[in-house]
Amino acid sequence: MIVTLTPNPALDLTYHLDVLPLGDVGRVAPAAARAGGKGLNVARVLHQQGVPVHAVTTAGGATGEALAADLPFPHTLVPVARETRRSIALIEPDRATVLNETGVALSPAETVALLAAARGVRSGVLVVSGSLPPGFPADALADLGGDPLIVDTTGPALLTACRAGATFVKPNRAELAATTGTDDLLAGARTLLAKGADTVVVSDGERGLVAVTADRVLRAWPDRIVAGNPTGAGDAVVAALAAAVPDEDLATTLERAVRWSARAVAHPQAGELADIEVAAVIEEEPC
Repeated sequence: MIVTLTPNPALDLTYHLDVLPLGDVGRVAPAAARAGGKGLNVARVLHQQGVPVHAVTTAGGATGEALAADLPFPHTLVPVARETRRSIALIEPDRATVLNETGVALSPAETVALLAAARGVRSGVLVVSGSLPPGFPADALADLGGDPLIVDTTGPALLTACRAGATFVKPNRAELAATTGTDDLLAGARTLLAKGADTVVVSDGERGLVAVTADRVLRAWPDRIVAGNPTGAGDAVVAALAAAVPDEDLATTLERAVRWSARAVAHPQAGELADIEVAAVIEEEPC
């Protein structure tokens, strides 16, 4: 079973509109509300695809209650005193604007309880995904080490995950640059390998994915551009990585990641895959 840990969940509010009325007043249809945060989006994709999953996260206040009511898969909720944050996606036909609240700090006791909950249900793959609440100790991820571990975060927490021997780490290009201090994608990925990660998968927008190991570099992208809401595309990639079976070839894993990511873009809300067919193009480069 796959366990996802979402330290900083959100109640996602998605608005669809023709044009964003910047500097003016506009009217929109009521928002679609959904339990969100990267780890919960990963869990939702896995659940939709029939993969057993258990989500661990926090919930607090009225938004926490709304989040808890929208979880269709097995989960463990750690109650916290402060209100769960919100994330607002403004979706226009040709672009998406996303406003993410930063979230609030957990108390030391709440942090301990969250990590204990993740350790308590872990029985196989552990996915740690999303931002960390303010003040959350980045080195706490080292206590969750073990094989297999998949981490999608940034900064010191990403480096900690590498030192813990993560099976996969999945930053996007901007997160990789911010974490490693270089805009050179391959150089940044190799920095994370040197820190201890087994495989670095970098999401690079419409250019697709780049996977780097000690002896391989693979690039993968969809055979066509898919328009829609890109908010959950990276989470679909992480779900595809988590669904990899032991000894599965990396190219096979990437092909699934590209297809699921494109299908996520085509769905109006993050955390689900649209029923469309998209093929993946895979190229291996000299290492």
